[in-house]
Amino acid sequence: MTNFNEWLDTFVEEKNIDIHDTFEIDRNGSFNIISYGAILDHIKATTKEEKAKIKNIIVHIDFNNGNVLDFFRHLGQALIERSEA
Repeated sequence: MTNFNEWLDTFVEEKNIDIHDTFEIDRNGSFNIISYGAILDHIKATTKEEKAKIKNIIVHIDFNNGNVLDFFRHLGQALIERSEA
């Protein structure tokens, strides 16, 4: 079995997700621009337990034909909130 980071890279490639694409997060009137690549870097740097949870969520979203980019944006929001704490 491949490791999580390899699995994530393969998933992103297969879904044609452009890691250079950015999105805005509005936090109390302050706009933050973050790339999907930055989100993926944070995911790859988290704990083994968190990686397992994230993988389960991504697989669930994908299995149900959901938009995994929504989940990545959700994680971006959490990163911004955590960095302000």
